[in-house]
Amino acid sequence: MDSFKKYIAEFLGTFTLVFVAAGAVCTDYYLRKAGGAGIGVLGFSIAYGLAIVSITYALCYISGAHVNPAVTIACWITKRMNPNIAIKYIIAQIAGSVLAGFALKMLFPEAMYTVHLGASILGDGVSVAQGLVMEFVISFLFVLTVFGTAVDKRSFSNFSGLTTGLVVLFGVLIGSPISSGAMNPARAFGPAIASGQFSHHYIWWVGPVFGGMAAAFFYDTVLAEKVKKIMAVRKTATRQKKK
Repeated sequence: MDSFKKYIAEFLGTFTLVFVAAGAVCTDYYLRKAGGAGIGVLGFSIAYGLAIVSITYALCYISGAHVNPAVTIACWITKRMNPNIAIKYIIAQIAGSVLAGFALKMLFPEAMYTVHLGASILGDGVSVAQGLVMEFVISFLFVLTVFGTAVDKRSFSNFSGLTTGLVVLFGVLIGSPISSGAMNPARAFGPAIASGQFSHHYIWWVGPVFGGMAAAFFYDTVLAEKVKKIMAVRKTATRQKKK
């Protein structure tokens, strides 16, 4: 039952994330169509960042609030998660993303053929290589922050939601003109399924997943090294006391 709650949390968390982040793009289109100023890239960034903050604090104690296949895969390859659980996490995340995409399709029908329901796209004149590099870099920074604040027990975990939300906010601000600043395959997948916008879609899987994997390996190899040494010293000391 506890495992089932984790999958439900990942489903709901990813639904919320995609609904808010992609929904902000749809809202911007409707506001501009009505003659308003819209919310712009800053609005997208704040919406996405605050969604991460809220989801983290609401669900972190249940599932860890991954709500991102790149984070789950990073935990999987560094042996922080059982493979079976990781796969179920990813399935729940994708399901939540798809439901959010179709909810947006129902609520913002005119945004389907214009802004593709907030699906991730490359900016004008941006190459595939630029999109991949941007998603890799901002995803690297995001997952590195997750490992440093939510995963590493030395950190002040009470601030994990705020710090990861800020990284996402900055990532969207910087990445929007290039790759939409997704940092999350699920963020891109749901709106793409609902709108049929799959142009260069692999960018938002390859960039975030490899960026997350690189961040995880870097953290374990470089930044978490001292922790391993401390744990080894503590184990040695415990054994000596027992003797």
